[in-house]
Amino acid sequence: MAEPKLVVVESLPGCRARAARTVLGQVVLPGEELLLPEQEETDGPGVAGERPLRLNAAVCSRLRVVCGPGLRRCGDRLLVTKCGRLRHKESGSGSSGGIYWVDSQQKRYVPVKGDHVIGIVTAKSGDIFKVDVGGSEPASLSYLAFEGATKRNRPNVQVGDLIYGQFVVANKDMEPEMVCIDSCGRANGMGVIGQDGLLFKVTLGLIRKLLAPDCEIIQEVGKLYPLEIVFGMNGRIWVKAKTIQQTLILANILEACEHMTTDQRKQIFARLAEC
Repeated sequence: MAEPKLVVVESLPGCRARAARTVLGQVVLPGEELLLPEQEETDGPGVAGERPLRLNAAVCSRLRVVCGPGLRRCGDRLLVTKCGRLRHKESGSGSSGGIYWVDSQQKRYVPVKGDHVIGIVTAKSGDIFKVDVGGSEPASLSYLAFEGATKRNRPNVQVGDLIYGQFVVANKDMEPEMVCIDSCGRANGMGVIGQDGLLFKVTLGLIRKLLAPDCEIIQEVGKLYPLEIVFGMNGRIWVKAKTIQQTLILANILEACEHMTTDQRKQIFARLAEC
């Protein structure tokens, strides 16, 4: 069995660092170094410079930057770790920082603490369930990680069941761990998903698009048929409608929406509404 290799992302040799605000919406490659805008309050208004991100108290008090997926802080540098388009969202305070991330169309999921995912129970080992979440290794789920579960009152979970839960442990050195309760001990919609319905997989970028607060796709789908739908950050979607035909139609629409324009999507929804 081949030993796993450690992949180290280094800055590209001979590649000059670019200002992040000048490449927003453009494709960035792994190993590129980005420069973030820094507001120099001590130099007076209108004076700003471009320099690498410095992780010290003096700068952090003036500029708060959050690195999202695809970016990594390495010392005083900000490196790109995967290929995609650089995105930015302003912070609520209106400062020059905000959130930077790389938007890519990858399908391989890397567990992240706090993510809500859809998993498939593959095995039961003692008091622990093994759940396939689409990552490099299965996640563990304790039988006590359900609302109202005790040693006498165990949840009815069988191999092959679909589980909707969240990660409480997710890092490269430990096995990911899932729970089906929130911090208050409530299920809050998590647990075993119904037997009926259809489970299918899409890209991670489409999942983030569908979960956006102002997503028009979900609003249009809800007007088409009565449905139940569950989104997992690992790229899995579970959907159920009144009939099998409606369920298949909804699944095909959600899969195709990633590559359709707004006008094309509206034409399809109008055509389905007339049927």
